[in-house]
Amino acid sequence: MPSYNGHHCRTCWNVALWIGNDEPTYRFALECRRTHRTLRGATRAMLAGLPSRTPDGARYTFRSVYSALAGLDE
Repeated sequence: MPSYNGHHCRTCWNVALWIGNDEPTYRFALECRRTHRTLRGATRAMLAGLPSRTPDGARYTFRSVYSALAGLDE
C-alpha cells in the first residue's frame, strides 16, 4: 500500500499541499476557519468557494478539504 506522508489517500495529500502552499488558497482556508464555528462549516464554505479540482487535477472533496483544514496551523 502506498504512503502519502500521513494522509489517507493521494487526493487528501494533494489537496493538503495546495491548501497549505498556494498563498491565496491558504488565506481563504484561514478565513474560513476564522469565520465558521465548526470545522464542518468551514469545510462547506471552502468547498463553495473552490473550483471542483486542484490545478493539477485532484478533486476537492469534503474529506480532503476537511482533513487539510484540520491540519492547518492558525
